[in-house]
Amino acid sequence: MSSRGFTFKQFHINHDRCAMKVGTDGILLGAWASLGSARRILDIGTGSGLVALMLAQRSEPEVKITGLELDEAAALQAADNVRASPWPKKIDIVQGALQEYLADPFDLIVSNPPYFAHGQEFADTARGQARHTGSLSLAELFRHSRRLLSPTGSLMLVLPSQAMDEALVQAAAYDFFVAEKVAVITKEGKVAGRFLCRLNSTKCCSVSGELVINTNYNAYGDAYVSLVSPFYLKM
Repeated sequence: MSSRGFTFKQFHINHDRCAMKVGTDGILLGAWASLGSARRILDIGTGSGLVALMLAQRSEPEVKITGLELDEAAALQAADNVRASPWPKKIDIVQGALQEYLADPFDLIVSNPPYFAHGQEFADTARGQARHTGSLSLAELFRHSRRLLSPTGSLMLVLPSQAMDEALVQAAAYDFFVAEKVAVITKEGKVAGRFLCRLNSTKCCSVSGELVINTNYNAYGDAYVSLVSPFYLKM
């Protein structure tokens, strides 16, 4: 991957105008999020458009995807990436704040939200700013996801382990219940560094699992390969 872009099997991402570059979190979310029967999908904080494009590759032709992005430069680059992809008519990129966004209900909402809580130190860089919750707290993410999600829809997130406790508290405050939680383990035997979460509006049995990226034999885990191989060129 260069600072300019990343080429996948079916599309290319330029990300030189985006604070958040193509990374493991977005790729995991785009490959893992369950589409079910969703026909309208919202990607909150779409950045370069990575997750939106991955979902476009995985979904049926009639599915419509909206990528919402606060930063103007990133939104413009996401729109460029969509136009250059095989699915320019499936994805709309909207520049604006989630707090002000109005739309008909979505069947599925996905987001790779900011990492850093208020008061936590972070690098004073564009990337650091993009990863700070100053523009979108977890409470706001859940509140506005509730507003924009259909009653039977799902909210799917990738979250760092240190944000999980707060996320579950905030989710419950807006009547979101964990339906599935996958611990992502970078190296076999290590603790989980992030979680993939599926939240629903109804309380039901929760499914838990693990996803190992690298085994002790310096190889990728089988489940990880199965998940991301439709996208990576050399996998």
